[in-house]
Amino acid sequence: MEIDGIISAIVIGIVIGVLGRLVVPGRQRIGILWTIVVGIVAALIGSAIAAALGVADTKGVDWVEWLIQIGLAAVGVVALDRSKAGR
Repeated sequence: MEIDGIISAIVIGIVIGVLGRLVVPGRQRIGILWTIVVGIVAALIGSAIAAALGVADTKGVDWVEWLIQIGLAAVGVVALDRSKAGR
C-alpha cells in the first residue's frame, strides 16, 4: 500500500466509522474520536481483505470493499462499546 492509499484510507475511514456507527442500532457509549479510529482501522483492514479476495480494484465503485469496511467498522463499534460497558 502506497502513501496515497494510506491517506485515502484515513479519509475514507472517517466516513466508514460514521457509517459503521449508524448501522449499529441503539446508543453507543463511545465518542466520535473512537468512532473515527475504528473507521480508519476498519478501512485499512477491509482494503487488505478486499485485495486478498481480488475485489479491491474493479471498474467503477468498489461496493464489495465498502461493504467489508462498513461491516468491520460496525463490529469494531460494537466491540468497543461493549468493552466500555463492562467498566
